[in-house]
Amino acid sequence: MPLAHLSQDVILKQIIESTPAPKIAFDYTDDPARNRVYLALLESIVSQQISTKAANSIFARFLALFPDGYPYPEQLIAKSPEELRSAGLSGQKSIYLQSVAAFALENPMDNAFFSGMSDEEIVQYLLPIKGVGRWTVEMLLMFVLDRPDVFPIDDLVIRQKMVKAYGLTETGRALYKRLHEIADRWRPHRTLASRYLWRWKPDG
Repeated sequence: MPLAHLSQDVILKQIIESTPAPKIAFDYTDDPARNRVYLALLESIVSQQISTKAANSIFARFLALFPDGYPYPEQLIAKSPEELRSAGLSGQKSIYLQSVAAFALENPMDNAFFSGMSDEEIVQYLLPIKGVGRWTVEMLLMFVLDRPDVFPIDDLVIRQKMVKAYGLTETGRALYKRLHEIADRWRPHRTLASRYLWRWKPDG
């Protein structure tokens, strides 16, 4: 059982016992015409560097620009910069969104296609898209493709929580090395461990 395995780490065991079980973060349709990965990439770009509340509002206005509330790639590419800005999007994010759409028109992005690829292969496959970084793809792996063993070390909250929980004093490369060493003990359930860390309230 994943929790039994993770609880072999005494510190993580305490976190699990004091933290509500993680909930599914994304709930996208399984309609093959409405690609989950594509939609999640768009939402992730909209969410970059703004609050969750603002991101939800802008993404809702963005979806409302399309006839049935779904930004099919060909429809998104056809939108003018002015139309996209009317939803509250910056010029840069508008370019990134259309980059995702252009990629989706030329390359497969469905669950069946990704099922035969490793986590790292998926990262490398999607990184060429403008506005998409490793962290973004790792979020897709965890919450959309349901990959069980992802450790998003570039996530600031994950690093801060681990530093606090394990009393780490290292910095820079030494810190990253130490974080990987700790997380290696969680394999093959690092996704679940990370989700508990996100929900954990150290002072709670």
